[in-house]
Amino acid sequence: MTASFVVEIEKLAAGGEGVAHAPDGRVVFVAASAPGDRVQVRVVEEHPKWLRGEIETLEASGPGRVEPRCPLFLRCGGCSWQHLDYATQLAAKAEILRDAIARIGGLALAGEVEVVPSSPFGYRGRARVGVAGGVVGFRRLRSHALERATACPVLVPELESALAALAAAPPARDGEIELCAGDDGRVRAWGPGGLLHGEAQLAIDAGSARVFVSPGVFFQGNVPLRGALLAAVLEAAGDGARALELCAGAGFFSFGLAERFQEVLAVESSPPAVRDLRRNLAANGVKNVRVECAPLERFLASAEPRGYAPDAIVVDPPRTGLGTALAKDLAAAAGAARVVYVSCEPATLARDLAVLAAEGLRLVSLRGYDLFPQTAHVEAIAVLER
Repeated sequence: MTASFVVEIEKLAAGGEGVAHAPDGRVVFVAASAPGDRVQVRVVEEHPKWLRGEIETLEASGPGRVEPRCPLFLRCGGCSWQHLDYATQLAAKAEILRDAIARIGGLALAGEVEVVPSSPFGYRGRARVGVAGGVVGFRRLRSHALERATACPVLVPELESALAALAAAPPARDGEIELCAGDDGRVRAWGPGGLLHGEAQLAIDAGSARVFVSPGVFFQGNVPLRGALLAAVLEAAGDGARALELCAGAGFFSFGLAERFQEVLAVESSPPAVRDLRRNLAANGVKNVRVECAPLERFLASAEPRGYAPDAIVVDPPRTGLGTALAKDLAAAAGAARVVYVSCEPATLARDLAVLAAEGLRLVSLRGYDLFPQTAHVEAIAVLER
């Protein structure tokens, strides 16, 4: 087949690339393209059923194409969609989420999938940068090398200032740096040798409580949408006698659950996160949350979750999701409980929902949250009932 040809981009795929069809009918994935673009592409990767191409010439722009705000776009690996207007991004994420649930999960959805919007820029309160040989920056696209950065338009202003300070006076030791901002405007840069800038303990708001988070402990990085995500999870969980919270972290959902349920069992596998969670519960005077430090696999395989008989289960796993075995164990532990599944990866969410559906849990609602504007990633909350 010819190494170069003209195609029209039809839609955006889950990985962020545009999708078109080559003259021989094979699907071709094209990075940095927009729906409606007419482009001449050069084939850089060939497989029996699909191709990957790079744009040689943009012959005509699609209606959603815009000028990227950041001069490092396509050199830095952080953002893949700054060339798309925000409405196009939201529509694509809704389609990616719906497609994963239908194609991978085999589940039918009634009506459109809503994706709750964020501020498109200046939203991110948590990021990782690297330092090597006096250069501070982000990893380059498809590379471990660093692209020098002194600013980043997706960071909240406090973090962008911290990045500029680090770039002006780079740490002496090479390695990864965790940049975080608390809800009170304080920041932390933690890297080789410990604290590089700001304060070690940061506070984020979790409804009526304030949650302190130590270096290395996960928390949701989208500042404008954190409150909406918390409210949606709590509303979906409802109220009752007992709630089971899996992958509880430092307690972002725990305090709201404690207000709605007589008793909460919070399970977390990371010892630093468990230390934060216990300190946060004590500092806020919460006494109806029991914390267990255990890997999810061990906890769900034990007799405890079945004997606990929760009214609601909230689970917020990492990007890899639960997997078949854990999803089956979760379904067995659920009994008649409502399950609220928070996911940052539509493909693994869809896989797990298929298992839960086969075990008798019915998907009753699904909503996306755009926690990662300018990228192809989308968060989702799925609610299931027996």
